[in-house]
Amino acid sequence: MSKNFELLTHCEEDLELFQVAERKARLSAPRRIPLNGDGVAREEVAKLAQRIFATPREGFASRAVVFCGIEHGDGASWMCAQVARTVAAQRTGTVCAVDANLRSPTLHSYLHIANGCGLGDAVRRPEPIRNFLEPGPDGNLWVLSAGSDTNPGVLFASERFRERLTELRSEFEYLIFDAPPAGHSNDVAVLGALLDGVVLVVGAHSTRRETARKAKENLEAGQVRLLGSVLNQRTFPIPDALYRRL
Repeated sequence: MSKNFELLTHCEEDLELFQVAERKARLSAPRRIPLNGDGVAREEVAKLAQRIFATPREGFASRAVVFCGIEHGDGASWMCAQVARTVAAQRTGTVCAVDANLRSPTLHSYLHIANGCGLGDAVRRPEPIRNFLEPGPDGNLWVLSAGSDTNPGVLFASERFRERLTELRSEFEYLIFDAPPAGHSNDVAVLGALLDGVVLVVGAHSTRRETARKAKENLEAGQVRLLGSVLNQRTFPIPDALYRRL
């Protein structure tokens, strides 16, 4: 067994702990472990959800959070899906997972729904936001998929998008957004400024140090609140039972 990710709480320290290889070759696909699979993975997701949504920082409790990777293949969509399911299981309030990765949507597949009418359609059409939601795999979890093709730069900058965010905040107690990699677009900076903060997902064996540092600096320059980072796919060559004693 191996530990697959860990929460790193201070972004400045995180960048010194990544210890990733300076190479262009990345993993073709991160290892995906179902929420009901690896026991360590379940525990770490639970700790992450607790720290983000149930532990106020500076007197502020997060309710609407963006998850994003630094580069493709960091596992942010998988992480977002698992956190959404965990928050739905831990908390009594309703939860909505939103796929804002309009360039390459995958969140719907991890939550076992089709990518039908979703966020892009909701911004263009006048119906209530509930008309675009699908029930998730857990009782109080709903999913807003990415929906039809659209230009994310135009969509996120529109007043209509802000109106839909207000509607989602009024409908749900917790909002968990999946966004494109911070190293490849400015979408997460726009989203993070509109929501409560961003959690960066970093691939232990794929993310390049300088790309991560630049993404962090860009978010800070946009006055985006960084809630922390998750070091994903980190492995420890010790048995699960022994790891639990550490």
